[in-house]
This record gives sequence, C-alpha cells and structure tokens, in this order.
Amino acid sequence: MRSFKRNGKQQKHNDEDIPVQLEKNIDKNLDNLKKLLDEPNDLVIREFVVRGTEHKCAIAYIEGLADSTYVRNHIMENVQLVTEREHLPKDTMNLFMELKQEIISVTSMKTGQTLDDVSNGILSGSTVFYLDGINEVFLMETQGWDKRSIQEPVTESLIRGPREGFVENLRTNMVLVRRYIQDPNLRFKTHQVGKRSKKSLVITYIDGIIHPDILKEINRRLKTIDMDDAPESGFIEQWIEDSFLSPFPQLMNTERPDKVAAALLQGKAAIILDGTPFVLIAPTTLGNALQSPEDYYERWTVGTLLRMLRYIAAFMAIFLPSLYIALVSYHPGMIPSDLAFSIAASREGVPFPPFVEAFLMAGTMELLREAGARLPKIIGQTIGIVGGLVIGEAAVQAGIVSPIMVIVVALNAIASFALPAYSIAIAFRIFLFGMMILSGFLGLYGIILGYIMINIHIVNLKSIGVPFSVPFAPTFYRDWNDLVLRTPIPLLTNRPKYMQTGDIQSADKGDQKNE
Repeated sequence: MRSFKRNGKQQKHNDEDIPVQLEKNIDKNLDNLKKLLDEPNDLVIREFVVRGTEHKCAIAYIEGLADSTYVRNHIMENVQLVTEREHLPKDTMNLFMELKQEIISVTSMKTGQTLDDVSNGILSGSTVFYLDGINEVFLMETQGWDKRSIQEPVTESLIRGPREGFVENLRTNMVLVRRYIQDPNLRFKTHQVGKRSKKSLVITYIDGIIHPDILKEINRRLKTIDMDDAPESGFIEQWIEDSFLSPFPQLMNTERPDKVAAALLQGKAAIILDGTPFVLIAPTTLGNALQSPEDYYERWTVGTLLRMLRYIAAFMAIFLPSLYIALVSYHPGMIPSDLAFSIAASREGVPFPPFVEAFLMAGTMELLREAGARLPKIIGQTIGIVGGLVIGEAAVQAGIVSPIMVIVVALNAIASFALPAYSIAIAFRIFLFGMMILSGFLGLYGIILGYIMINIHIVNLKSIGVPFSVPFAPTFYRDWNDLVLRTPIPLLTNRPKYMQTGDIQSADKGDQKNE
C-alpha cells in the first residue's frame, strides 16, 4: 500500500517534492496542465477574452466531474457579458480581483498558486479559471457528477425509525448529520487521505462534549495514514485501530445517520469518508456492539427485552455447538436421562464423533452464508433457505449427522443473525470454531479455558485508548442503566461517565420535574 514497483525498481512517493509554482503566462500554465494529465479526452479547456479588454482567460475542468451547465451559466456567461459594465480595471491584478468579487457568481471559490492546487482541484470536480498575466487561479466548486439518492440503509434493516441512510457523497452525508444535530457546536474537520487519490475525509464531533484527548488521538492517527488510496472506510478503520490482531471491531461502522447522531451526543466522534456510505464511530465498546437505535424508539420494557435476547444470542453464537460437543463426548452424565437417551438414539449409525459432525455442519453453514451474500439478492435468499433445508435433510437421511446436530447448528446460525452489528457477528463466528476445537479436546474444561481467554482479550483491548470492556471493566455502575437494561427515557439524563464528556448531563431533571 505504501509503495509500488515499476520496471523492477521500487518507486516511492516523495512528500517533500517542491511544488511547481504557476506562471504568469496562461499558455505555459495550460501546457503544464495538459502534460501533467497527459491530455485526457475528458479534459475541457475553453480559452476566450474578457470582453471590453484585451486580457486572455481560460477555464478548465473534467467533463463528467464538473457540471458543464453550471460552468456556462455562472462563469463563462458572466465573464463574456462584462461589456455591459462601464468601467473595467486596466490593471491585471485589479481585474482579477473584480472578476472574483463582482462578476463570477460561484458560491464557493478559493485561489491556488501551484500546479498541485490546480490538479487536486480539477480532479475533485472543481473548475479552474486562468487570467493571463496572473500567477494565480480561481478554484471554483462546480461538482456535478451523478450520485445515488438517499435511500433506506441496505445492511441495517429497521422496523421503526427514520428510513434514510448515508450515501457515497460526502456533502450529502454531512447534511444528514446536520439535520439530526442542529447545534452550533457541531464541528466538521477535513483531512485528505491517499497520496494518489487525495480523498476528503471528515471527522465530526460536538465541541464541549467530546473529551479533548480522544479528539486529539483520533486526529493524530488520521495524520499517520500513508497509502495511495482509501477506497472504503474499512481501510481507515484498519489503519487507526488499536490492535489489528483482534477479531473484534474497534470502530463501529454504520449507514444510519440517527446512530451517528446518538454517538456524537454521547461524546464520540464520527469519521466520514468520501465515496462510501459507511461512517465510522469511535470509540466503541462491546456494549455498543449489542445495542441498536431501535432500543430507544420502543418502550423501555421492549428495549430491555431485546437487549437481553441479544446477550443470550451472543452466548449461543459462541458456545452452543461447543457445549453440545463437550456434553455428548465427555460429560454425558450432566445431560438429563431422557434427553441423553434421545441424543444417543438419534446418533445411532452416525460414523463421525460429535466434534467432526459439528465442524462439518458449521463449516457448511458458513459456506451457505458466504454464497448467499455473494449471489444476487433473490438467488442468495433462495440458496440460504433452500440450501440449508436440503443439505440438512440430506445429511440426516444419509446418516452423516444426527438430527440434534442440525438443530444445534441452526440455533447457532439464528443467534448470530440476531446480533445488530455484522462485524461483531463475524468475530463471534471466528471464536465459535476455536471453542469447538477446545471442547473437542478438553470438554467443559476447554470451554472454561476459552471463556477465560476471551475475557482476558476483551479487557485488554482498547478503542482509541478507551477500554473495549467498559463499563463492565473498568466498572462504571451509573452507566449500567443503559447497558443490558434500557431504563426509561426520563432517567437517561447523563451521558456515559466512561467517556468523561465536558457536558455531563443530556437533560435537566429539575426542568423535567417542573414540567
């Protein structure tokens, strides 16, 4: 990612190259631009004269990236109709400034002095305006490429809540966040990532709520990014995470603006990358991974029940097949007699031990999941449902696996689907195979050993310096009212204590009582 090879020799991008300054001669500047871009077919250069003067000027943009209609109506026509003005400055610099201040009607405009400024602007959809005799240009935001409209999030289905999700356009995503949080303290700070692509990345937070050390650490890590391109926010996530060896996601990704808004109000930061609808939330914890915004849209009893079900589902997603292996292979005396006889009868004729049987079925289930995800949506759903039923029934009829094993694997799959975050579900599926191996060799002792190892890993893991296991450990009892339980909304008046926010209270209890 940091370098590439050409003609057998390794070439590295030199960040310390001296930038090429623009010249006063417009023809030389245009020639330099053409040579830099190798005269692409979609490069549009239009040379003309400011009417009423003898000053040559030109505009340049990439067709498809810039809105040509906007360029014609707000730049070219304005400059070509300046003959209606009685007096135009004869001095080149004064004319340049008058064009900027009174003639060109573009909302966002800045100046550039180097060839890098020109190339970065033109490749991001801006239009460049040259005036002969000036070693400076206007960079005008005229982006006009096609973009996807705001739709319901694809990867995060919802029953109740706003049905709009992030898109691939950075500006649109920023507007969505502003619509949810109309606070003057909402901040958007821009970074550029990718030495070649130079994509825009925005970190957003609420000043006065987020802890300064967290913000400083996120900015520090973002400045260390050194890659040619970041096509998706997953590249950013993997670069700035605390431990790349951990299967747990140390930054949460989401397509939902309401989820980002809720995180910002808790003192967290969001990272928005241009070109992807997935926004990163940092820091995150294990408790956050098992929560959903819908927990707050329903009454507190419903939200609490759903959270409890998710914690049970998380346990089943990791330990259910390994418990079956351990009990059947090593500890049959712990199984009730009637159930033990039923399992023994169903396993009669099965040629494999429980460990191999469970491993084959779990591996087959993973293949079906992957196939269903890669195939077209309609076919993928058919493969997932029909494939599981057909293969499971055929395996039982062939005597390869027992019916009870099919039930165990099916419950395990359903439990992993109940988890709201796809990334945490994958982590649990990785631990599933490890626990199956431990239980196959050591029985319940292996499960206990694996459980201890997972807990040791979780309590040592951090997300942007914040412990991943908080508020379980380190313990913040006050934050437990919004962890496994979801207490009534009038009682959720404080932001998470472990975030050490500047503004502690999210609501005033006294005002609520007076009302």
